[in-house]
Amino acid sequence: MPAMLEVHHLTKRYGGRRGVEDVSLSLERGEVLGLLGPNGAGKTTTLRVVSGYLPATAGTVAVDGHDLWEAPYEVRRRIGYLPDNPPLYGEMTVYDYLHFMSELHEVPRAHRAGRVNDVIERLDLADVAGRLIGRLSRGYRQRVGLAQAVVHEPPVLVCDEPTVGLDPRQIAQMRELIRGFGREHAVLFSSHILSEVRLLCSRVAIMHRGRLLAQGAPGDLTAELRGAPRWSVRVKGPADDVRGALAAVAGVAEARLAPEGPSGEEGVVSLIVDGRPAGAAGGRRAEAVGDDLFATLARGGWPVRELRAVETTLEEVFLELTASEQAAREAETGDAGEDAEAEAAEAGGGRRGRRR
Repeated sequence: MPAMLEVHHLTKRYGGRRGVEDVSLSLERGEVLGLLGPNGAGKTTTLRVVSGYLPATAGTVAVDGHDLWEAPYEVRRRIGYLPDNPPLYGEMTVYDYLHFMSELHEVPRAHRAGRVNDVIERLDLADVAGRLIGRLSRGYRQRVGLAQAVVHEPPVLVCDEPTVGLDPRQIAQMRELIRGFGREHAVLFSSHILSEVRLLCSRVAIMHRGRLLAQGAPGDLTAELRGAPRWSVRVKGPADDVRGALAAVAGVAEARLAPEGPSGEEGVVSLIVDGRPAGAAGGRRAEAVGDDLFATLARGGWPVRELRAVETTLEEVFLELTASEQAAREAETGDAGEDAEAEAAEAGGGRRGRRR
């Protein structure tokens, strides 16, 4: 059975400049996939092509088994799209606008009022249903934009930077709404906010300069990058003796004093212990090395204040991948000028798309 959304080798170019290159991803119902990347990474271009707003230069997009090129109408019926600037009509009331959008999405006449009332209730818009959209706050307008994207009950929801410009309370509310839709739909959304992706997504796809660098569950990405285990140790004892004893533990590559300075407690030292990768020479399972570290400190009679494994964060994964890709690109081309032009082309292409 095909995935709810399938993207294969998607490429979008503006003239001779790259917006997106060779992007492939898939999405099942009940999943929330976050496109993570800095401004200019190609996230918006990817979402616009997926939603049918922009044509692809190469590659394929399929939604619920329907190819975007061969059956664009069927694909658009199955997608709800919340762009970075929702297409709202300020002179219409919330209710009238949503009713109008339900007509455009060809919701059966007998079900339109019910669907509109359902999304108004679900997105907590009842208090403003009779008000003009142009007089609403940014947070309410963003909710109305989300309401128009789901009024026809699409299986796939696509959101471009849905929390940009919202205050902290509105951000929390929007995240909860997206999380709720993710339980019933397939949700693809973009963000450059690491914490947002970490909170909302079952899977992450990291983009940089138009290319997809990695994708997977956040925990899988951090485990893949981490490679060798690491521990943070705080112990009361002579620094040189403790460091030497820990460095001698089988499976340890290095034990060094942490650069954080005095711990504030007399006689307590802080150390970072790096293990060897499990598959490398001298490597062992992280759990076994951790047990031996604790046993070594106990035998030395050194009271342990802290012994914990240091987890790689999604932030570290993102920085490591983007830095590695940038270094490889510059080594290949000699400079980053083409990438800067591609970012400008993406922004220009987005503006042209809005005027169509």
